[in-house]
Amino acid sequence: MIGIIDYGMGNIGSVSKAFDYLGIKNIVGSSPSDFKDIHAIVLPGVGAFPDAMHNLRERGFIDFLGEEVIEKKEPYLGICLGLQLIFEIGEEFRETEGLGWMKGRVVKFNLPDEYKIPHMGWNQIWFDKPHPVFDRIEAGSYFYFVHSYYVVPEEKEFIFSTTDYGVDFTSAIVRDNIVAMQFHPEKSGRLGLRILNNFFRWSLR
Repeated sequence: MIGIIDYGMGNIGSVSKAFDYLGIKNIVGSSPSDFKDIHAIVLPGVGAFPDAMHNLRERGFIDFLGEEVIEKKEPYLGICLGLQLIFEIGEEFRETEGLGWMKGRVVKFNLPDEYKIPHMGWNQIWFDKPHPVFDRIEAGSYFYFVHSYYVVPEEKEFIFSTTDYGVDFTSAIVRDNIVAMQFHPEKSGRLGLRILNNFFRWSLR
């Protein structure tokens, strides 16, 4: 069972429906008590970093996530904001502490005028190493993005893919049981569904 955390930040329903389409059992929960028999966690979301951390704290998810993902090593999939929140500091509106699982910051695009912010639409991801969650995904494949901020990891060895939007930014990271991506697999058609299915299969390892 996949546990999808609902902390009031965006695209929770579309993620659940994508898993439903794949025939993968999932539960959407707004409290840690909703998750009894899960074996993997998905943290999606669209919105502001400070609001997201506030909501996670208010709903009791900070300690829950630390216990499940960091201590028990349950498989974790972070999508968009779910990637950004695992870093130490977010700079949106004001400096805000994140979950701190990864060293680094979340910063705003600072680009020439010809680049629209937010970065919204289809773009390519580039990588040169394999991972089961990206099985049968080719480097240069297109995925759907919607974001104004991007992560800057200090630990470069955990960067899995990059994307060019006026600057080469990190579009996915992989570390042990943690896989997180800036793009939205649930909005990325056939290849996005493949990533979600791959994550489920990998989570059963």
